[in-house]
Order: sequence, then C-alpha cells, then structure tokens
Amino acid sequence: MRFVLIKKKWILIGAALFALAGFGGWYYLNPLADTTLKMENSSMNLEIHMVTGEFKSKTADGKEIEAYRWDPGTIYIPQGKQVTLNIHGVNGNEHPFRIEGTEIKGVVKKGSKTAIPLKFEEEGIYRLICDTHSHHGQGVPMVAYIVVD
Repeated sequence: MRFVLIKKKWILIGAALFALAGFGGWYYLNPLADTTLKMENSSMNLEIHMVTGEFKSKTADGKEIEAYRWDPGTIYIPQGKQVTLNIHGVNGNEHPFRIEGTEIKGVVKKGSKTAIPLKFEEEGIYRLICDTHSHHGQGVPMVAYIVVD
C-alpha cells in the first residue's frame, strides 16, 4: 500500500512539472503572451496610457475648489525609442496641451483618446502642460513630467 502511495505522489509531481514546463515554454515562445517582456528586444512601438483627472472639494466656508491633473503624473520613456502616448479625456471638456522643449501641441477632449507619437533623442525631464490649467491663479497647475533616460 505504501509503495502505491509513493508511486502516485511521484506521478503527480511529474505531471505538475511537465505542465509547468509546457506552460513556461508556450509563454516564452508566444509573442502575444507578454509583450512588455519582449518589448525591449523588438521593434514594437511602446504605448503609454494616461488620463485626465479632476479633484473637487469645498472649503469650510463653502467655497468650491478644484484641481485637474494628468494621471499618471510622471512617465518614463527610454531615450531614442519610439513611444505613443495615449491620453484619454475623462474630466474637463478639453485640455489644450504642449510639451515644453518641443514643438508638440494638441488637445485632449472629453470622451476621446489623443495619440501623441514621441521620440526623444536627449535625456531630460520634459513637462506636459495643460494651457487651460497652467497658471497658479487657476488653482493647481496641470503638469505631468516625462522623464527621458
């Protein structure tokens, strides 16, 4: 009886290892299984997604305050790589924007996606600025940081 239990145990362990090895091989060889893992060594275009967000609150005296933001507020882009920044308009009717230090300008509209092709040859930090919400008199400036390294 003990021999049969030991044999079943080793059969189960062998089957589990076989299944694990099979899945690992499929995962490693399948180009769609993990595109981020294979992105580094391919010519595929890297895509980054961002949304427009809004915070609203009231002060103790009833005054309404609001702040808009890009989310995430900081993105990282490899130097010299082609990247598409997709910004999805969620809050605010529209956000005309510019990327400081470049000629890139555009508008993100509520309910739409704005695709921005990017390729930075120089390292640095570039600011994505909403021109509607860029001044301190309008609340908190709507700025995101693009870190190129």
